[in-house]
Amino acid sequence: MRIRALSLALAATLALTIAPAKAETFEVLMLNRDKETKEAMVFKPAVLKIAPGDTVRFVSTDRGHNVVSLDGLIPEGAESFKSRMNKDIELTFDVPGVYAYKCQPHYAMGMIGIIIVGDDISGLNALAEESMPGRAKQRRDAYIEAARSLAGAS
Repeated sequence: MRIRALSLALAATLALTIAPAKAETFEVLMLNRDKETKEAMVFKPAVLKIAPGDTVRFVSTDRGHNVVSLDGLIPEGAESFKSRMNKDIELTFDVPGVYAYKCQPHYAMGMIGIIIVGDDISGLNALAEESMPGRAKQRRDAYIEAARSLAGAS
């Protein structure tokens, strides 16, 4: 009886030590204006690095925003996404790679963002070549630099 109890305790301890780490949830705010940087029409943070299996909750902090994946700028095998206007959305990212997204009504004003899932940043090259309107292009270039820095690449 004592051996059985000891065996069960050992098995439970072993199961806890080899269990996968719990996935995390991150928030990205959809803002008319960042109070710190004073930039208009932004996602905050605009660049985020997460692990596969983590969840991002896009919070419609200010009205008039949504989040839409940019066609051709998400990893192969990943599903595109689009939220409803003024609605929060939670997305779990399982496929490693770079995900670029925008706020549809404020895209030309530069309201874009990047999520890096895992360590694969090869998608930044395609993003750098993508034609974008106005302010989105300027922010894209800055965000790519920030993403490379986050990923530890130069």
